[in-house]
Amino acid sequence: MPKAVVLGTGMAGFGAAHRLQAEGITPVMYDKNAYYGGHTMSFRHEPGFVFDIGPHISFTKDERIQDLFAESVDQLYETIQINLNNYWRGYWPQHPVQLHLHGLPEDVVVKVIADFVEERQKPEGPINNYNDWLLASFGPTFAELFPKQYTRKYHLTTAENMSTDWLGPRIYRPSLEEVLRGAISASSPNIHYITHFRYPQQGGFVSYLQKFVPSGDIQLNHELVSVDPRARLLTFSNGTICSYDLLVSSVPLPDLIPMIVGAPRDVLEAARKLACSSCVLVNIGVDREDISNAHMTYFYDEDICFTRLGFPHMLSPNNAPKGTGSIQAEVYFSDKYKPFAGQPRDWIEPVIADLRRCGLLRDSDRILCRNAMYLRYANIIFDLDRAAALATVHGYLDDLGIAYCGRYGDWGYMWTDESFKSGEKAAGAALTRLAASQLRQRAQVA
Repeated sequence: MPKAVVLGTGMAGFGAAHRLQAEGITPVMYDKNAYYGGHTMSFRHEPGFVFDIGPHISFTKDERIQDLFAESVDQLYETIQINLNNYWRGYWPQHPVQLHLHGLPEDVVVKVIADFVEERQKPEGPINNYNDWLLASFGPTFAELFPKQYTRKYHLTTAENMSTDWLGPRIYRPSLEEVLRGAISASSPNIHYITHFRYPQQGGFVSYLQKFVPSGDIQLNHELVSVDPRARLLTFSNGTICSYDLLVSSVPLPDLIPMIVGAPRDVLEAARKLACSSCVLVNIGVDREDISNAHMTYFYDEDICFTRLGFPHMLSPNNAPKGTGSIQAEVYFSDKYKPFAGQPRDWIEPVIADLRRCGLLRDSDRILCRNAMYLRYANIIFDLDRAAALATVHGYLDDLGIAYCGRYGDWGYMWTDESFKSGEKAAGAALTRLAASQLRQRAQVA
């Protein structure tokens, strides 16, 4: 039986373990943390608040993944119709804004529609970056006031410096009729790629991994420091050295490549060009549950420190004590574009101040829980360096026979189900590669 190793115990890592287990192989799964789950982990904070590591919901339409996750929580999950809104200069339009202009300042609405019509009358030009796509899709007024502003807060760079590779269904491109209906009526239809989602009743989002934990021999507190692909050896900071026949990694590429013995200069340079945001998550528990009727809110104003808010108590009543509410704020940084400095706790009071400024927190609210954590890796930034740099890095790993998976291995914009399937795919590729290698070896012996 080949010795299979999976680096990382997040959604992608367990996807790989699940695929290997189907072949009768129990992989050894290493994680640097004292807990399994990676970014899928959920934490409980007194007096009974549950916070995930960032906003996590399952809205997959893949019935196989739906069934796997449902089995993992013994069919005990909430099914919720999603409600998303936005905050812009004191206004709270529904999401997406381009379909809900009603109630915004009249001069803004008129200019947005005029631009939209004018842009539709122009011949289609080349789309070289995200900025070109935004202008062609919405016109300059809407593009600048909303998505371009949000891009600077969320992706930490400009729309001109981003590709369109990540878009998919994420930003809806409406018809003129849809824009007009949303401008004159407060009851325009809610069109979004997410309509309903599922969330575990108990324990937070990490509960979706319960079924998969037996798939691997999990070794926690093992931080990888070296990969020797020739000797097929892994070295960890605690002194553990292990061999492997098959390796699947969800380690972030900018961390993994420098750990590979003999990594060439051009590959090291390419890994350094890969951009990702980092994030301070500020978690707040409040003695009131009617904080917001939204599950998530997007903030465009650049003088508001957070970019997005989630409300965990809206996902499951067991995420907060009865009669209380919870808020998770995301404050973004980037090693490449806006480095983080200081301590995560430094952002607790600024977040609370901005929550009060936008009216979500009242002066009379009693804060029952407050904490902050720093995520070095959050969202992949699809800047113009990404495609070429990623091709170099992935090509090198393919040559070494190291399979990669997940958001930070594939270096893509992945949802939960996509991460799990990425792990399955990586394990399948590793098994195919191993079988081919064994066949060659047998042929040489013969």
